[in-house]
Amino acid sequence: MTVTARNAVVTGASSGIGAATARTLAAAGFRVFCAARRTDRIEALAAEIDGVAIACDVTSRDSVAGLAAAVGESLHVLVNNAGGAFGADPVESADPEQWRAMYDVNVLGTLQVTQALLPALRASGDGLVVNVGSTAGRIAYEGGGGYTAAKHGVQVMTETLRLELVGEPIRVSEVAPGMVRTDEFALVRFEGDQEAADAVYAGVPDPLVAEDVADAIGWIATRPSHVNIDELVIRPRAQAAQHKVHRV
Repeated sequence: MTVTARNAVVTGASSGIGAATARTLAAAGFRVFCAARRTDRIEALAAEIDGVAIACDVTSRDSVAGLAAAVGESLHVLVNNAGGAFGADPVESADPEQWRAMYDVNVLGTLQVTQALLPALRASGDGLVVNVGSTAGRIAYEGGGGYTAAKHGVQVMTETLRLELVGEPIRVSEVAPGMVRTDEFALVRFEGDQEAADAVYAGVPDPLVAEDVADAIGWIATRPSHVNIDELVIRPRAQAAQHKVHRV
């Protein structure tokens, strides 16, 4: 399904799922505001898809206010994709600053962007919020305490927002991917340790890629206005659960 005269915001659009989502929505006919901190990347992406590049740090209220001002009075789709995992230490030895950073970007960043753009979503008469969560927001695993706590927060915030906005012309969805191989996610988590990052996906036949998740988001964004996809959990075939991964 294609759309006309509609616009979308994608945060964390400089790479991975965010960049792929911006391309998918643009291909469906949306004018996409590509928001991220790395301006060189989003400017190149915006030029590619005929979108708009907006420098934005979701952890800064002033920066988010600038994003809202750039978007203007009406918005149809908001994809809260900015996030990340930092570190994989057990709870006993975890760095509280890494936990704080994960909560700041995954939860408070999503909160601030949503708050700033809800008036424009409401004004469109047909708004959609898609929060990019994770299967980590549904089950705990060793070494993932800080990330799972943050993504559980995203999941509960999404549910709460849907309850609070019922009756308004705004749909609220969450996409929760499992194992997705992107250029940066695991590398950032392990502070640039390529060997540790590669080990996450070692032997896994065909993990998800960013385009798989973007395709799911694009599908949600092009459903009829009365159809709300509450949540969509998407994993590669090789991953039956967090602890059950087929490796060859």
